Amino acid sequence: MSDYDASQVGQEKGDAAFMRERPYGASYEPTYSGALSFLRTRYTRDLTGADIAVTGIPFDLATTGRSGARFGPRGIRAASTNLAWDWPQGWDFNPLDRLAVVDAGDCVFDPGRPESWLEKMEEHARAILAEDTAMLTLGGDHFITYPLIRAHAAKYGPLSLIHFDAHSDTWEDEEGRIDHGTMFYHAKEQGLIVPERSIQLGLRTHNSKTHGFNMIRAPEFCRMEPDAIAKAVKEKVGDHPAYLTFDIDCLDPVYAPGTGTPCAGGPTTRQVLDVLRALEGVNIIGMDVVEVAPIYDVSEITSLAAATIAYQMLALYAAKHK
Repeated sequence: MSDYDASQVGQEKGDAAFMRERPYGASYEPTYSGALSFLRTRYTRDLTGADIAVTGIPFDLATTGRSGARFGPRGIRAASTNLAWDWPQGWDFNPLDRLAVVDAGDCVFDPGRPESWLEKMEEHARAILAEDTAMLTLGGDHFITYPLIRAHAAKYGPLSLIHFDAHSDTWEDEEGRIDHGTMFYHAKEQGLIVPERSIQLGLRTHNSKTHGFNMIRAPEFCRMEPDAIAKAVKEKVGDHPAYLTFDIDCLDPVYAPGTGTPCAGGPTTRQVLDVLRALEGVNIIGMDVVEVAPIYDVSEITSLAAATIAYQMLALYAAKHK
């Protein structure tokens, strides 16, 4: 178990993303220098022995509002340099000591060929999962979760969805249409997720149809204790394989202005971090943080919130699987 070691400051070779020799442990490279990777983990496409591959999908071509989430993976990686030396909040261990974590770079696709987007993203995920490596994905708009769920469901079967968001993303749609507000409707219709064993958290926009999903809407979420929210999640999900997705616009815009579809009346960063901490024990098999659009951010607070949430996800995965 590692702790902050001041003697290591200034001893890094630099560019830890490329130069570090082991996929374990914290990094002490200065936040303002060096090649970027998530939490200064080693950048590699070689997944041999890797427990977690952090990967970006810089896609925002399914947005219905402001674009810009294609720069989310880069922004989250940059903000994560502020966290690379520390433990995630509320935990008594550093997941980087338990998990072999690598940054596997970004999914590449041709933006001029929309007919290939879904296939390219799903192939990217399937290739990582085929190595028995779990995924922490940085978006990108929320549509990216749809091909990720397809890939995870192919390996684990129909999934529970733990979904933090201001929007339900279950509006009814035509088959084959690409939209970041309808993909969970498609996933439910195709049997990729089990609505009655899933839960949506922080919603505060109107959709007259629940499609069978359990919900804790924002007004209730903001009044409840984090442990009570986590208990409700665990009661619905049980030990079923669960995919955890966090749309950064779940947070109130005060805490996350850098997103394409901000929505007032959401929870604080503190509240969601405490809820995530209380989810320890849930059988999470895949996870993502999406909809960060740095162009609309203020002092990188949205990117920092997203990086902090992603770090919490690593701890959740380590607590259950390591």
